[in-house]
Amino acid sequence: MKSVIKGYLSLMRPANLPTAAADIFAGASIAGIFSELSSFSAPFTLNLFFIVLASVFLYAGGVVLNDVFDIKIDAIERPERAIPSGLITLKNAAIFGSLLLLMGIILAFFVNTLAGCISTILAGFIVTYDYYSKHKLILGPLNMGLCRGLNLLLGISILGNIQHIEFTIVPIVYIAAITLISKGEVHGNNKNHIIFAGVLYALVIGLISLFIILKTDNILQTLPFLALLAFLIYKSLLKAYKENSPLHIKKAVIAGVLSLIVLDAAIAVGFSQIFVGILIILLLPLSFILSRLFAVT
Repeated sequence: MKSVIKGYLSLMRPANLPTAAADIFAGASIAGIFSELSSFSAPFTLNLFFIVLASVFLYAGGVVLNDVFDIKIDAIERPERAIPSGLITLKNAAIFGSLLLLMGIILAFFVNTLAGCISTILAGFIVTYDYYSKHKLILGPLNMGLCRGLNLLLGISILGNIQHIEFTIVPIVYIAAITLISKGEVHGNNKNHIIFAGVLYALVIGLISLFIILKTDNILQTLPFLALLAFLIYKSLLKAYKENSPLHIKKAVIAGVLSLIVLDAAIAVGFSQIFVGILIILLLPLSFILSRLFAVT
């Protein structure tokens, strides 16, 4: 029984789930709800709770269905995983993933209609990626990036309107970089992808800086978070370039995924207060701990 429960948990990639929550906190910061401490009313707290859960369920449902559609590949390349090993049946995994997506959509509608509509579109992009576009060199990274951009937009929609939509391009570019790196996760030999990903990472840092300079006066308090982001992503990326093996490439992918929390903290600080960024950063050790217990990729 315990092994089956762990199997379902492993399908959801628990270490990645805090990154989905971090997107919401960043989006909510852009919406302005953390700018004043008085914003923390009971309705606000409940809406934030629902929209964070919605994001987490949508992410979890997406990665579960990813393994469902990857059953043939995983049977060869990752036979130890929950579905190909027989621990979880393909049918049960498909039902589980679909229910998670449905719960995410329902929870988003509890917040407001706009959030519900965004979550529905996001679920559509998630299934499209899992079933089709992840196998495409250009469309795959773009689709995955759009999922993250929509997740950030989901956080922005917490007050029932959308503003500063230009920030959604940041996770689109960032996730495109990670997806490019992951193309060599099994066989290695992807130095060209790593170089391009490094350029995209630099573009992400530049875009965050530019948008915050144009929209707020908080660039100075954002810089330490951007510096931490650069350190975390480039350290592993350079190692993966020097030693272009599946092991180091996988580590670069993991670093990129988990550092999404730092990216979100940088955005949040640009539109709120430093303590909000610190609270988001605290999700990072949680992800690191979970990454030692469950697979990230």
